[in-house]
Amino acid sequence: MDDTTLRLRSHKRVSGYPVQDQEAAANPRPHVIAQLGQSLDGRIATTSGESKYINGPHALDHLHALRASVDAVVVGVGTVCADDPLLTVRRIAGVSPARVVIDPSGRVDPNARCFAEDGVRRLVVRRRSVVAPPLPDGVEVVPMDDAPAFDPSAVLQSLVQHGFRRILVEGGPTTLSAFLEADLVDQLHVFVSPVILGAGRIGLSRKACDTLAHALRPKAQVHVFADGDVLFRCDLRESARGAGSRDAPSPVEANPPDEQHVSSRALRAAG
Repeated sequence: MDDTTLRLRSHKRVSGYPVQDQEAAANPRPHVIAQLGQSLDGRIATTSGESKYINGPHALDHLHALRASVDAVVVGVGTVCADDPLLTVRRIAGVSPARVVIDPSGRVDPNARCFAEDGVRRLVVRRRSVVAPPLPDGVEVVPMDDAPAFDPSAVLQSLVQHGFRRILVEGGPTTLSAFLEADLVDQLHVFVSPVILGAGRIGLSRKACDTLAHALRPKAQVHVFADGDVLFRCDLRESARGAGSRDAPSPVEANPPDEQHVSSRALRAAG
């Protein structure tokens, strides 16, 4: 494993529950990391839905290290339906985080592997009025107001109330893009693999900008792995909206973002 996967902030837990401190109590907003693995042409899956594995083993090691560094990993119900992920820490030594599924309409399969009992908290975020098959024993239901779509900030507020301070948004593209559009992502980790699919699912989207001057230009650290995968570790709290000319500042030298409001895209059940 490359040491890039090891330079992640450690985070104490007791029996799978996050430890609260004075700093966390003073700051009600959690720290949010989002991760994405994609092809050279920006695809996360083929047109048939195949996605295992676009990225190589270094990317998987890094993903598991990210999981081990947070209190909770969040996915949309679409990811669970399509991939049936475990969402556990297996490739490195570490503690698995709580597993959270955003499922507004109650369509998640109760037999999904992420609900397996292993001593870690498992939660489902869904509308209060949803009538759905019973979930396995021990799975917590986080009720939300009966809006057609969830506001990502409301989801984060609920997760904070359940004791989670560091959160990894792992997928899918609708869920990840909603958090990005709502300006709620602190760090974005993107693995790019040297493969061209030509078509397929796009991994990340946001409200289109009319000019390059309004594009997000986060500070980024770049690391190239032996298998050709490239990791972009982007700090979205120190991004700049710079002009797209050769004279524009590099991402590492960018100034803090302006105060332009980024409208929130609600989380839909397809995520």
